Amino acid sequence: MTTTAPAHHSATAPDAGGGAGGAVGAGRAFAWTLILAGAAGLVAAWVISVDEYKLLMGKITGDTFTPGCSLNPIISCGNIMESDQATVFGPPNPFIGLFAYAVVVCVGVSLLTGARFPRWYWLTFNAGCLFGVAFVTWLQYESIYTIGALCLWCCLAWVGTIVAFWYVTGYNIKQGFVPAPGRVRSLIEEFHWVVPVLHVGVIGLLILTHFWYFWSR
Repeated sequence: MTTTAPAHHSATAPDAGGGAGGAVGAGRAFAWTLILAGAAGLVAAWVISVDEYKLLMGKITGDTFTPGCSLNPIISCGNIMESDQATVFGPPNPFIGLFAYAVVVCVGVSLLTGARFPRWYWLTFNAGCLFGVAFVTWLQYESIYTIGALCLWCCLAWVGTIVAFWYVTGYNIKQGFVPAPGRVRSLIEEFHWVVPVLHVGVIGLLILTHFWYFWSR
């Protein structure tokens, strides 16, 4: 039997007899959140990948290519693309993002069609989102404090990653796949949007304060 709760990441209840390990689906709002978060990252990864290609071809042909989002010394996508951090796993980071964000979109679309996944699937998906948010947190630190520049498309991907991680984590806590006190589950049900908003807000505040010397000129 399925029920729909009013919360953002409302989900169908586990199958009878399945308990916390039964396959479960999710409400449309949660599914659309995943689709939009994944799409944001996918668009950002695609644009950066195209610029990476143009930058590489420019080096081969001897031409100079400046990405359209390189607006000033701080908002400088070119500096980010040419940094060591941009290829930490070998391939350029946005190439990896094309795959990772596509997975998030596919999960969201599957949920819209009524797909139901078992506990191991949700936990594996959550682990992937955890890796993603940990990776972008490192990239945020490197971008702000080591490279000293920002890529607007990267920032869009950061937001998509943060939103996906916190909503998937909240969903798993709500379903009982991740153990948590009942009060925590109730708070997540009522205020599911607070933590991702605060997370994005903290990043924005760090950017604002670190580069205040530039913004205030």
